[in-house]
Amino acid sequence: MASNNRKVVLVGTGMVGMSFAYAALNQSICDELVLIDLNEIRARGEAMDLNHGLAFSNSSMKIYYGSYSDCADANIVIICAGVNQKEGETRLQLLQRNAKVFDSIVPRVVSSGFDGIFLVATNPVDIMTRVTYELSGFNSAKVIGTGTTLDTARLRYLLGTYFKLDPRHIHAYVIGEHGDSEIVPWSQAIVGVKPINQMLADDPDKFRLEDLEKISNDVRTAAYEIIKAKGSTYYGIGMAICRIVRAIFHNENSVFTASVRLRGEYGLRKDVFIGNPCIINNGGANRVMELNLTDEELEKFRNSYNILSESYDSMMS
Repeated sequence: MASNNRKVVLVGTGMVGMSFAYAALNQSICDELVLIDLNEIRARGEAMDLNHGLAFSNSSMKIYYGSYSDCADANIVIICAGVNQKEGETRLQLLQRNAKVFDSIVPRVVSSGFDGIFLVATNPVDIMTRVTYELSGFNSAKVIGTGTTLDTARLRYLLGTYFKLDPRHIHAYVIGEHGDSEIVPWSQAIVGVKPINQMLADDPDKFRLEDLEKISNDVRTAAYEIIKAKGSTYYGIGMAICRIVRAIFHNENSVFTASVRLRGEYGLRKDVFIGNPCIINNGGANRVMELNLTDEELEKFRNSYNILSESYDSMMS
């Protein structure tokens, strides 16, 4: 992996990819940003548009349209490419089509000599991250999905509003599938310095479990509400990608609920990629943190795991 020049290759210049690119430019997240897309004309136009904003930013980033050969000395390859679900199309059919897209991307990245970190944002992100892992042959620490990182941010935002507290001082997580089976383990949530269950017990007239469950449901359905209102979601996930990239480049050892490969945690097999707290640094996701879940939470997490495992198996059969 290159060390002096922070280089990112973005594969897929749709709304999610370009939301990341715009955030990266404004945050000076890297020194070099390469855009790759099947639609070369669009990718060239996006690079031009971003470059025209350089004079108004604090960045001296080099931004250009490129090819897979540019991945050779990149630190990070971000994959946002994929197809949208068609009307009447099943989830399995969508998975199979996106797997074909990745089959045309990942081997070409690897063939370039790339030895950095894959960061996957294409949905369904947990399964597409696993597809990337299988196609690349990389160590699992170097293949990361955005997982429930955005879901966790949504949760903390809503909890911050509820408890009237800066969301950055709320430590609560969404884990499991980035999707309908995701869960919030309230047993692990801390508001400021106090466990959230203690907050409920200390002030039952003000704070109620029913309110928290509503917040959990609002997090789970947030994407549906945004899609209903504006067609798709992209700003939040673009910022989430940017945050993970920063953690990698700055070797932060920060905790994210990224989609990572389990390594025997929770008594589960070492194959499924799933949203779970992990420590991310310049080596990737080097430590998966096993939470001390209640029996009920563990059952829900295992159900989410099984859904992802069965979906992948069905796609491959």
